[in-house]
Amino acid sequence: MTVPSDVTGNSELTATHVLEFPGGYTRTTGPVIGRFLTELRDGRIVGVRTADQRTLVPPLEYDPHTGDAVTEEFVQVGPAGTVAEWVWVDSPRRNHPLDRPFAWATIKLDGADTALVHVVDAENPKAMRAGLRVRPRWRAERVGQITDIECFVPDVTKIVSPVRAEYTLKPGRALTRFLEGVRDGVFLAGHCATCDKVYVPYRLACPGCGSLIEEERQVADTGTITTFAINNLPDPRAPQVPFVSAYILLDGADTPMIALVGDVPAHEVRQGMRVRAVWVPESERTLAMSNIKWFAPTGEPDAELEN
Repeated sequence: MTVPSDVTGNSELTATHVLEFPGGYTRTTGPVIGRFLTELRDGRIVGVRTADQRTLVPPLEYDPHTGDAVTEEFVQVGPAGTVAEWVWVDSPRRNHPLDRPFAWATIKLDGADTALVHVVDAENPKAMRAGLRVRPRWRAERVGQITDIECFVPDVTKIVSPVRAEYTLKPGRALTRFLEGVRDGVFLAGHCATCDKVYVPYRLACPGCGSLIEEERQVADTGTITTFAINNLPDPRAPQVPFVSAYILLDGADTPMIALVGDVPAHEVRQGMRVRAVWVPESERTLAMSNIKWFAPTGEPDAELEN
């Protein structure tokens, strides 16, 4: 016996059946559902009371627990509610209510004892969770259908505001002296005679013993990277993104200073790398750390950090 096959070579016969009511399928709503839909048309959501004073939303004509007829008491609920459960739809289909990713959710409206199923228009799945507070977004033109609620949207819990602070910093005597050195293309440090420590930037008092620092020293513009971080957010001072900011121990200093690292791919930066300051042209220098574009590798062998 030969089994007929279709043009694709499948051994199963298939047929497409379409059930359609071109003029629309008409049904009567009854007093309970009719009241619910009428209230939706007017921008309100109501539930119906049961004999034991529970509020059913969407309303039913009979109590699902007892089978008894509900009362004739309607109660306005919501409009806000809480998501109980949800499922994310990443690829909406043609007949879905939204043309972008969304969530189907069961939502228990304030004042209701049961939940209804509707759409939540959220940014992404991470925005969805059980307990999420949502409110309806109504259509401009309503006709008395559940789709009069276009969707539910999360409550506003945060806002993004542009922030800009502008202030003037007046350097003290020690910082001014250090910036004067940077303007001249050198790094000035303070030497504590008591601790025998050399501090960069230059300072007037020793943070270790509290002694007055009276000796000024010039240290090299070469040094060693002790630790670093790779940054992926844009920064107007950075040579590229991602860029590296590092603690650099200048030769002759006992404390590291933080600076940018450039002229090298971020993934090649490492602890112990030897670097040298890259200065802007002398004619462009001011009393500012921007006189140093960044530190770049010298090509020397890496230093041993223990030393």
